[in-house]
Amino acid sequence: MKKELEIWQFAAERLKKNESVMLLVGAESAGSSPGRQGFKMAVAEDGMCGSIGGGAMEVRLVERAKSKIQNLKSADTANGKRQTAIVEQVHRKDSPDGSGMICSGRQTVIFFRLNSEDLTAIYKIVRALEKHESAILQMASSGFQILENQTCDFDFQFEKTGENEFIFQEKLGFKNKLSIVGGGHCALALSEIMSKMDFHITLFDDRPNLNTLSKNKFVHAKRVVESYENINDLIDSGAHHFVVVMTVGYKTDEIVVRKLLGKDFKYLGVLGSRAKMRTLLRDLKTEGFDAKKLNRIRAPIGLPINSRTPEEIAVSIAAEIIAVKNAAAKKIRV
Repeated sequence: MKKELEIWQFAAERLKKNESVMLLVGAESAGSSPGRQGFKMAVAEDGMCGSIGGGAMEVRLVERAKSKIQNLKSADTANGKRQTAIVEQVHRKDSPDGSGMICSGRQTVIFFRLNSEDLTAIYKIVRALEKHESAILQMASSGFQILENQTCDFDFQFEKTGENEFIFQEKLGFKNKLSIVGGGHCALALSEIMSKMDFHITLFDDRPNLNTLSKNKFVHAKRVVESYENINDLIDSGAHHFVVVMTVGYKTDEIVVRKLLGKDFKYLGVLGSRAKMRTLLRDLKTEGFDAKKLNRIRAPIGLPINSRTPEEIAVSIAAEIIAVKNAAAKKIRV
């Protein structure tokens, strides 16, 4: 989220100086493309911010963007239309639309010239990102706007309506939620790693004076609860909601799991040894909890990388969350 904010702040600063800025947006991608949908880059004559995927492809796209800026320095076309372009990049050797890369994927990149008239909308984007407000970015060959205080059930939408005509929409802000239940050393390490990704992080604990809770500056919200018995009232279901349970011990882990089993999450994992997790799941199954719901629990949590320290454990958990988020979990034994 910080990187996204920096791109729009960079664009605003250059536009305030009456400089031209070309915004590059990944509209869609497939295969092993280095750039993904939603990747952005703001390019000015003498600087840039963000990334559209890196490598030889990015170098060529930046050169193309700067060339367009030079050619369009005076103004947009005489008929007043917005200067846009849709560039197809194929990452295969000898392809007519070759990107200079051979990773076998492909991506579509929008070139969208920003001008000073866009400053009002950009300031709204910056504010929405800073305050974590709901909003939708809408770009089209005819214009650029932000729909404030609006939510949607998609992250991105792209439709190509002509050779260089399109409609692109994006849900602004965090695309995913992460709730960490338990604020100890592993939670601190996990929070630091996940804070660099597209997750709004909320931390829960029942110990108000916990040292690692006060040290945790990486989460977006902290909730000190009187009892984990009420945790189900504080954590909502969601197709983009990830939950990690790592309380102080077995008893409180069990309470949290019991309370959350009736909810639907993208990911629900519990930190603990294999023996501890077997006992927990066995006890819940014996008591009649639904087997399908129990099978959705990731326990022990994290990818099996023989992790030992809180930092190593955090890496293994973060990797598993990313695998699930990117629909790659079925390829990895967890």
